[in-house]
Amino acid sequence: MTAIHSLAVFCGSRVGINPAYAEAGRVLGRGLAAAGIRLVYGGGRIGIMGVVADAVLQAGGKVLGVIPEFLTQWEVAHEAVTEMVITDSMHTRKRRLYEESDAFLIMPGGLGTFDEAFEIITWRQLRLHDKPILLCDVAGSVMPFVATIDHAIAQGFAAPSSRDLFEVIDGVPAVLERLKTLPAGTMEHAERL
Repeated sequence: MTAIHSLAVFCGSRVGINPAYAEAGRVLGRGLAAAGIRLVYGGGRIGIMGVVADAVLQAGGKVLGVIPEFLTQWEVAHEAVTEMVITDSMHTRKRRLYEESDAFLIMPGGLGTFDEAFEIITWRQLRLHDKPILLCDVAGSVMPFVATIDHAIAQGFAAPSSRDLFEVIDGVPAVLERLKTLPAGTMEHAERL
């Protein structure tokens, strides 16, 4: 049995141009439900976010959505999730996502996904948590993100150990296998967030 019971997934509010992205979201959602791992995500019904949530729900799994109140006014909140938490701000949303999760998974996405990925990696670097962070490469999607970090290391702006803060995993099936062996992490200094 996995130590990971709740997984925060950061991914796009759009599906992207490659059909492989949405398919990866469907495979992930079904796999999380089958493993009994609760999806914790941004609460949207659109994009890959919605694809993953729908797949978890259709497979009988549990989904916690966390969305700021202003986005509910834009009518993007998923109405069928198991539980929805409405926050007062984007920062409160991110903090709740982090608190509710044993580990983090970065899937294909845009600026919001990059923001969440860099923040959770930075928080781990600052020792605010020691929760595992996985970057799922779908059709090369994660390579530019990793290249940015490698460039910062090469230019002396980040330590080589920065690459130890996360794992790059090739595809959703490999992610689901890795989740079986990952230890759950902790958020040690939540008061500093």
